[in-house]
Amino acid sequence: MTEDRKRAAHRALVDRVLNGEGRASAEERARAFRNEGLSPPMDALVAKVVDAPSEVTDADLATVMASGLSEDEIFELVICAAVGHSDRLYESGLTALAALAEATGGEGSPDDAS
Repeated sequence: MTEDRKRAAHRALVDRVLNGEGRASAEERARAFRNEGLSPPMDALVAKVVDAPSEVTDADLATVMASGLSEDEIFELVICAAVGHSDRLYESGLTALAALAEATGGEGSPDDAS
């Protein structure tokens, strides 16, 4: 897949999770995507999804559900958090590859990424 197609697919995914239909508001999804500005206890769950996903427990989910969010809203916000984290890593990787390409005269360009 060419870099242009990868970037287009990535942008389409980001657009879909932020602007597609859903139970959570677009504002809440954007906050989860950025991992900032969410109210407790959703903020703690999103932080855990981003920083230590293997440590998310049923108790974490139950705590968020007890706050009044539906399962659908929680699912959407968790997906937004994960995609947001992925987006930041992806963009950082592209920046690093571009810097490597510049420093090495073209080797390690974003087109070399898979």
